Amino acid sequence: MLALFRALVYASLFVGFFLVFVPERILAAGGIVRPENMGPLQVAGLIVLSLGGALALWCIVTLALVGKGTPAPFDPPRKLVVKGPYRWVRNPMYIGAGFVLVGTALYFRSLGLAAFAAAFWTVAHLFVVFYEEIKLERTFGALYADYRNAVGRWVPKWRS
Repeated sequence: MLALFRALVYASLFVGFFLVFVPERILAAGGIVRPENMGPLQVAGLIVLSLGGALALWCIVTLALVGKGTPAPFDPPRKLVVKGPYRWVRNPMYIGAGFVLVGTALYFRSLGLAAFAAAFWTVAHLFVVFYEEIKLERTFGALYADYRNAVGRWVPKWRS
């Protein structure tokens, strides 16, 4: 249970900064306010945002309960997590967070937030390739190599 508490605290700090504080600053700088009417873009944005948020929350809980750790690089899971959303892609947490940003950009019709979402995914990809994957291979060895070969980084591998 301590791992779940730590995971929720760290995730709250990450979410609070990258998915709330920074987007609010971007919207404020652009003078963008909440839309008065709910059009198709707002509905699509809320759907994408909700799916991304649910995926990210599922990842946090899975990392804590299965991996006995958190999403934070300084307090990672103690076990390799290949269950939950990690069955289909190796980085569902970043996908969920990116969807939250894209959904928010759609909802507010904000090019600034769309650019931030693109930058977020670019930085996440570089972090995964140049840090996380190397660390996971060192930590979990052949177990991670087998997982890496079986599960796509960002897109599920379809097996026939």
